[in-house]
Amino acid sequence: MTHQIDSSAKQNAGAPLTGFWYPALLTSDVPGGTMKAQMLLGMPLVICRDKQGGVAALRDICPHRAMPLSFGCFDGQRIECSYHGWQFDMTGTCRHIPALVEGSPLNPEKIGVTTYPCRDQDGYIWVYIADSQGIPKTIPDVPRLPVLSEPFSRLHISTTLKCTIDNGIVGLMDPAHGPFVHQSVWWRSRDSIHEKAKTFEPIPNGFRMKAHAPSRNSGPYKLLGLSGPMTTTIDFILPNLRLELVQAGRWWISTRATVTPISPEECRIDFCAAWNFLRWLPFSKTLFRVFARTFLNQDSRVMEQQSVGLKHSPPMMLIDDADTPAKWYFKLKAAYLTARQHGGPLDHPLKEPVTLRWRS
Repeated sequence: MTHQIDSSAKQNAGAPLTGFWYPALLTSDVPGGTMKAQMLLGMPLVICRDKQGGVAALRDICPHRAMPLSFGCFDGQRIECSYHGWQFDMTGTCRHIPALVEGSPLNPEKIGVTTYPCRDQDGYIWVYIADSQGIPKTIPDVPRLPVLSEPFSRLHISTTLKCTIDNGIVGLMDPAHGPFVHQSVWWRSRDSIHEKAKTFEPIPNGFRMKAHAPSRNSGPYKLLGLSGPMTTTIDFILPNLRLELVQAGRWWISTRATVTPISPEECRIDFCAAWNFLRWLPFSKTLFRVFARTFLNQDSRVMEQQSVGLKHSPPMMLIDDADTPAKWYFKLKAAYLTARQHGGPLDHPLKEPVTLRWRS
């Protein structure tokens, strides 16, 4: 295996991509008739839901005197600023200014707060963050969690990462840290490390680890494999999505992990899973949540430790083949930005299927 120092990490590190949907909050965080503040890509948002279930995302700053609107109140239709009582509806239009006298030439409805496309799907409230070209006439669909049949169980968990978006995503797709970061009696250990070979292929805005037998050194996969031959497929798609689908006969598990930038130095992993096996088992959802929470906490801890070294802005060393997906990510991100700036198709860094080998 050839080891190389790759400088693309430093060259292409930077702001998160725009022109995409990002999960802002859990659906359950914003019941009908309420609002909640949330930072997203360094921008202050207030997300509100009317009593009919409709959601809206507004810039969380009153245009009058810069008071965060989320400090005010929401009656299910309008947000009232806590400073001077200015009222804004869910389209961002100002509907009332208490200080105005009758006959005032100022028309409140010509004043507005920036709003963002907002959708409720798969248990999350998603917000579309436009790029410099603005909101397109046709907004792309919100990313969906693939499900193969009904009924199924589903869960959502999140954890915070003290890192930049690029470092968070590289950690998300890293195939070699498992035996060291995720050691446990029910998952894997250093003693289970062995050589692996996986074939990757290009897909729109991303790449796919083609269907293959899951790692034989993972306990839960052994359990699922009792129902028949098992395969897993893993996709990475810009700007921040990792999708994994595990199938064994009629049983399946579908997971989606996203690394969402909250600020330049803080991200959040949102993990969503759906599955249709062992639904009859008492506390199966609780067990799945415990396993997933353990994983996310381990990732959060190691990223917090890594942040101590990253404060010194060291160059990143990415090696073949284990770090090749990370190299593809940086090149894919740069290619996307170039295509958006100059037009034309995205110059995908992965031209054809490639087999990578590493030990983990």
